Amino acid sequence: MLLETKALTKHFGGLAAVSRLDMQVNEGEIVGLIGPNGAGKTTTFNLMSGFLRPTGGTVVFDGHDITGMKPHVIAKMGIGRTFQLASLFSDFTVLGNVVASFYLYPKSGFWQAFFNTPAYREKEKYILNEAGKVLQSVGLYKVKDQLAKNLPHGHQKVLGVARALAVKPKLLLLDEPIAGMTRDEIIFFLGVLEKMRSQGITILIVEHNMEIMSLCDRIIVLNFGNKIAEGSPEEVRQNEEVIQAYFGSEHAA
Repeated sequence: MLLETKALTKHFGGLAAVSRLDMQVNEGEIVGLIGPNGAGKTTTFNLMSGFLRPTGGTVVFDGHDITGMKPHVIAKMGIGRTFQLASLFSDFTVLGNVVASFYLYPKSGFWQAFFNTPAYREKEKYILNEAGKVLQSVGLYKVKDQLAKNLPHGHQKVLGVARALAVKPKLLLLDEPIAGMTRDEIIFFLGVLEKMRSQGITILIVEHNMEIMSLCDRIIVLNFGNKIAEGSPEEVRQNEEVIQAYFGSEHAA
C-alpha cells in the first residue's frame, strides 16, 4: 500500500466537501477517482498534496503521516500532481519547462554558478539529460525547442504531466488530464498513460471519460464528499447507486 486516507474530512463552513473518506492506493496500480461535479474529487487531491489542510482524518504516504504538510515537502517525498488547468511557463520552451521542474533537487551554490565550476556544469548537464529522458517518455522530445504556449492544447496537458514526472514521483495525481482534448489528442495521451503503467508508476486519476477509466485497476466513486462505490470499471458501471448519482433516480429506475 502506497497511499491511504483514514476518515479524511474537509469542511468549508457548514459544507462537508469530503466526509470521512477511507481509501487506499497500492503500489503499481492505476486507480480512478470519479463522481459528479462537486463530489469532492479535486478537494481530495488538494488534501493529499498539501494544498489544503484537512478538518479531520489522516493521509499516510509510503508509511509516513503527511497530513497537513506543505506541498513542496510532499512533492519531495514522492507525490507529483497535475492540475485541471495546465500550469506551464508559457514563454519557456518545452524543455525549459521540464528543466524548471527540477527545482526540488539540490541547487548549485551561487559561487559555483558564478565561476561556472566543473561541479555546476556537471549538474546542469545531468538535469538537461534527465529532462530529455522525461520528454522522450511522454512523446514530446521532438518539440522540445518549441515555446509551451505554441503547443496544441492536448500537448500542453501532456507537458504538465512531464513536469510532474520530473520530480521522479512514486505516486502521480492526474486531475482531469484529457479534459478539452480532441480525439487524436486523447489517443496520444492514452499511449502515454500505458507507457507510464509499463514503467510501474502508480497513478491516481480524476477523469469523467470512461475510455481512460477502462485502463484503471480500480475505481472509487464519490458523491457529495462520500465514497459510494469501489470496484473494477465494469462493477462501477453497473452499480445502481453510481447510476443514480450521475443520472438521477428516474434513470436508475
